[in-house]
Amino acid sequence: MTLLPRFPTLLAAAALAALAAAGLGAAAAQAEDRALVIGVGTYQNLSPKQFLHGPKNDVALIEGLLKGRLGFRPEQIRLLKDEAATKAAILAGVEEWLVAGTSPGDRAYLYFSGHGLQVRDVNGEEQDGMDEAIAPFDIAPGEGDWTNVITDDEIDAITGKLKDRAVTLVVDACHSGTISRAATGQAEIVEGARFLPRFVEKPVEAAKTRGLRIDLAVVDKPEKVKQSGLEAWSAASSYQIAWDDDRIPPEDRNGVFTAAYVAGHDTVSGDNNANGLVSLSELFEFVKKQSQAYCVVKDKCQGLDPQLEVNNAALGGSVTRPPDGEATATQAGDTAVEQVKVENTPQVVVVAVDPVQAIGDILGREETGDVTVTLDRGVQLKNGDVFRITVTSGTGGHLLLFDVNRDGKATQIFPNEAAEKITALSPGAPITIPDDYYGFDFEADGEGESVLVAIVVADPLDLSKLAPASQGLTVELDARPTIADVVGALKKTWTDDAENRGIRWSLGTLKYTIY
Repeated sequence: MTLLPRFPTLLAAAALAALAAAGLGAAAAQAEDRALVIGVGTYQNLSPKQFLHGPKNDVALIEGLLKGRLGFRPEQIRLLKDEAATKAAILAGVEEWLVAGTSPGDRAYLYFSGHGLQVRDVNGEEQDGMDEAIAPFDIAPGEGDWTNVITDDEIDAITGKLKDRAVTLVVDACHSGTISRAATGQAEIVEGARFLPRFVEKPVEAAKTRGLRIDLAVVDKPEKVKQSGLEAWSAASSYQIAWDDDRIPPEDRNGVFTAAYVAGHDTVSGDNNANGLVSLSELFEFVKKQSQAYCVVKDKCQGLDPQLEVNNAALGGSVTRPPDGEATATQAGDTAVEQVKVENTPQVVVVAVDPVQAIGDILGREETGDVTVTLDRGVQLKNGDVFRITVTSGTGGHLLLFDVNRDGKATQIFPNEAAEKITALSPGAPITIPDDYYGFDFEADGEGESVLVAIVVADPLDLSKLAPASQGLTVELDARPTIADVVGALKKTWTDDAENRGIRWSLGTLKYTIY
């Protein structure tokens, strides 16, 4: 999970521009990056009532994103729309365009917008007896099930062939067929819902249906993600519906997820810490916020939690890549960035050099004021000042508190073994560290800016392996991977309730300076 510097020097805006002019842009131009963009709104064998308005507009949005902020050249992009997006054409496009057309280290981008569904599992691998699938143009009802579908097993095989590329997989569809009954009743058609209901009963009624992410081995096999360059986005968690945005006139509609995903690449929308860099983590939080806002006003929406599976070390990396020949990172003022390689993967990401800024990119979340952090001596400390930290949360939960300094080192302040006992925070009840039971004080040491990061997790999530009390106050940690692993765990799906949803957690930070 360690980030390995690709360039040894810190690259400010002017230095980046000079590097690009000196040949970095030319090197990027030689890379055979490829993108395959698929949108299916009309279907050869379905009723017009089951058509979708959004995919044709989604394809145009994604094409614009690829040509612009993601830095793909027009000739590196292939589009398959409606009647051109048959099963055979999609699979051929993957083999001939993405697999054969790219080399190790290149980017391979695969996007699908359209219907998702479930079909009977034929190889016995699924606990619920079902495979998740996407629907090409020529999907058809067969004897007891849909035919001409592309299953999660086939997509998993595709990502396997691209394992040494930097792969982005984006799916704006939903895959859990049980939602057709849970949300709407057997075989009922709901306008704008991106699923095809089953016309036969499921063979096995298991507790929960697993979504496409799991069968891509990016949830139940996390080690595969750590050793790959895969970045996988999906529009909804299992048991949730992905939607066309019916607040917009039919001909102008997009998928709710796709519209948010594209908009979030812009620093005006997605840059929560205002440092000029939109990180993967920031994009995820923006897309989730926009999706949930839609769900609040949408009838029959049972929740909408987009999913991102990626090596945690990439969470703080920029999502954008300017066109060839330009600077290699988004800049804001004097923000310095550098390119780093994610260890054991083909991924190269642009990150903020300043560790304090970088932590904001990794966290990604906008602060709501629910969690506050204060110092009893204020935020300007002199060397040798004795101080205490107070954290107050409006929501109850378990506290993680880290101190990150300008050198990129972190101290886990809480939990720790010096505390008399480790208990959950009560809403509105402050905790002060160190209190009288600790038997020691905190003393300001060093110079420069640091940041306190307080995370309050409302769900009973076990983070003891990532933040054990035994490392509190005693171990010097590498801040970036430490915070990234915690945030990665918080972005998973919570499955201990009746329905899958995102984990509930709140954030508060405080920057302070020692001089």
